[in-house]
Amino acid sequence: MDFSLSPEIDALREKTRTFISETVLPLEADPESYDAHENIRTDLLDEIRGKARAAGLWAPQAPTARGGMGLPVTGWAALYEEANRSIFGPACLNCAAPDDGNINLLSKVATEAQKDRWLQPIIDGKVRSAFAMTEPHPGSGSDPGMMLTRAEKTDSGWVVNGRKWFITGAEAAQHFLLIARTSDDPRRGLSAFLYDANQPGQRIERRIPIMGPEEHGGHCEIVYEGLEIPEENLLMTLGDGLKATQIRLGPARLTHCMRWLGLAKRAMEIAAEYTSRREGFGIRLADRESVQIKMGELAHEISIGRLLVMHAAWKLDQGDFARKEISSAKVHVANTLHKAVDTAIQLNGARGYSKDTVLEWIYRYARQARLVDGADEVHKMVLARSYAAEGMDYWRWGV
Repeated sequence: MDFSLSPEIDALREKTRTFISETVLPLEADPESYDAHENIRTDLLDEIRGKARAAGLWAPQAPTARGGMGLPVTGWAALYEEANRSIFGPACLNCAAPDDGNINLLSKVATEAQKDRWLQPIIDGKVRSAFAMTEPHPGSGSDPGMMLTRAEKTDSGWVVNGRKWFITGAEAAQHFLLIARTSDDPRRGLSAFLYDANQPGQRIERRIPIMGPEEHGGHCEIVYEGLEIPEENLLMTLGDGLKATQIRLGPARLTHCMRWLGLAKRAMEIAAEYTSRREGFGIRLADRESVQIKMGELAHEISIGRLLVMHAAWKLDQGDFARKEISSAKVHVANTLHKAVDTAIQLNGARGYSKDTVLEWIYRYARQARLVDGADEVHKMVLARSYAAEGMDYWRWGV
């Protein structure tokens, strides 16, 4: 397993680092850069996206034939980490959730006609998208088998009734990927559909208030009351909803980790800068053994996270589902991000708790990492079940 980057990808990584440092990072210090939900203002985002596209740093995960960079998953890991050195970075490069995961899924499984209609505008940055799967109790959350939203067959297609919630980006999304029940078959009872925000029969009930900060479009509750979906907007084939979900969520979980590593490194960077110049009781904070231990622990945990992410990315590039590798990375990196920013705030003292740095922004954002795309406990169950099935082969070497 060779995780070294090719010269071409490393050059793109360096180019991304320079773009983020010179074009994106300075925006964070200006209160006028933010929208009402503490993300980058949309008109400013459009401006920076134009610069990213001109620099050749647009949609690293999308096929080159459709205007993306066409990188392997290991290449995503290198670029996404650099992009999220800034809290605004991934959105500027069109590699932020949920569009990122939707681009990847549609690129893999949609028909050419569906790609033209639903995928291309997302890659082009003309529309945003959302993935509607999670439901209120007693509907599906981490267990898709509990899904209650139903799509009933009609002469011309399907009609959908039900409710979804915590759908990321829904208020700003134009294109939606919907998972709904089409039968009671335990393995092939779910199907995937595409619909447009302008279609009647569905509405956003509310934008759910969260700790924040928020992605563009927030996290919404959606009600479906007779949403009609034509047959050509069935994604994959009837009963492939669970398969579509697995194809999307595995890599999407890993790209979260790639971005979170960038945020963890940024938190450590802010801590290092401050402790190098702050003195107390006649000594720099950076020279105190207690501070050095904290910083050493963070460097250690981030390095482990990068190896876990790159191993999972490498396996995806080999055609493997990398289920347990992705779960390992998800658990470790989510907790590392939280530890990194918590430590950075502690070392910055009151400054870290204030809005003079982005640490408090990252701290609030980091708490969701242990919940989104599967809580820690769910992924640990995946790991336990993998070990129960594989025994000592759980740690087998790739040959």
